[in-house]
Amino acid sequence: MLDKLGGIAVQPEALTWLLTPCRFKAELLTRIENAKTSIYIAALYLEDDEAGREILQVLMTAKANNPALDIKVLVDFHRARRGLIGHKGDSGNYLMYRKVMAEAKHPIEIMGVPVKSREFMGVLHLKGFVIDDAVIYSGASLNNIYLQQNDKYRFDRYHVIESAELARSMRAMIQRYIIADPAVTSLTQDAQQEVLPPKTDVRSFKLRLSQAQYEFNETRSGNRVTPLLGLGRKHNLLNKTVIAMVEESKDRLFICTPYFNPPYILVRALAKHLRKGKRIDIVVGDKTANDFYIPPEQDFSTIGALPYLYEQSLRKFAKRQQWAIDNGQLNIHLWKHGINSYHLKGISTDGRKHLITGSNLNPRAWALDLENGILIHDETGSWKAQFEAEQAHILEHTQRLYHYSQVDTLQSYPDPVKKIMNRIRRLKADFLLRRIL
Repeated sequence: MLDKLGGIAVQPEALTWLLTPCRFKAELLTRIENAKTSIYIAALYLEDDEAGREILQVLMTAKANNPALDIKVLVDFHRARRGLIGHKGDSGNYLMYRKVMAEAKHPIEIMGVPVKSREFMGVLHLKGFVIDDAVIYSGASLNNIYLQQNDKYRFDRYHVIESAELARSMRAMIQRYIIADPAVTSLTQDAQQEVLPPKTDVRSFKLRLSQAQYEFNETRSGNRVTPLLGLGRKHNLLNKTVIAMVEESKDRLFICTPYFNPPYILVRALAKHLRKGKRIDIVVGDKTANDFYIPPEQDFSTIGALPYLYEQSLRKFAKRQQWAIDNGQLNIHLWKHGINSYHLKGISTDGRKHLITGSNLNPRAWALDLENGILIHDETGSWKAQFEAEQAHILEHTQRLYHYSQVDTLQSYPDPVKKIMNRIRRLKADFLLRRIL
């Protein structure tokens, strides 16, 4: 499947690795400031904090300096209209958008995309910063922690691809399947005149989105990049590509995921890969590096149980595959760096094909959210050294797991966590939670 997958031809010098959130932020600001024709940004959210306001201000300045500049910002509709989880009194990022645009001489378009009628049923998890003829691709959203505005950061992957055809293809998909849809609405409307999309359009939006695809002038040979979309279980090219990467791997896999909760079909493919004597390196965040981790000394809320649920999923997998850990086929690397968090996604196979994506390897991403990714085909080995350097950088703050017993058990968890997890087990809610978390 992978060798037959068409892509956009690119030259070796077209790819750049940024590696750190500071370099990512600097590159993003520079590209926005120097944009000539268009800026299309897709992210889960653009936060009302220092970094988010800085990005928005740079966008506004670029528009003021060049009113013809086509600027579109896409964020999840539901996420933009609520406060942060566990934070009271925050009424949503859209209030900032509305205030800034009301005062602007040259406003920009910030669109809310309601992938589903409720946030827990699915969100806009589309990624990519398409600026003129370049694509900055990262799983990061736009706020203080992703952009390392202060001392704390959320580690992600950051790549720049110089390709006019890739940029055109990603813009065209957004224009045709998202912006033009009646379910998508402006988040900058005046409060007194706000018109929300009809519920019937929102409920049927998923069906229309499931038909979306990237269209481009393709080649099936040489170094190329393939943009991929995924929504729902059926006809999901992104999910199929991940499975194909595992099944078609001849030697080894390098996998990054913030937490370990893979769909059953992927677990089976990984287990089969190991039984054939091949190698897997998995870099997963320690529970303390999870977005939702709450230190024991802080007030606990229910959402803080998530990192522990994911950790038990990892322990279960490691226990079943302990034989592969023992013989060196399976190497599980736990990432932890101070108070920082881990958000990397992606998979590489045999050092030849590399998927960069914002999609998590979990049932929710594979069935509910709108996801995308870019498959990089390195047929000539032009980027082998750069990907190996990136992997070494990723592994810098990791500790290898040598036995499943190194992973904490329920008995060692804080009392509030034990209470919640025992309740989940008693209600037999594990299966449902795995599908929506």
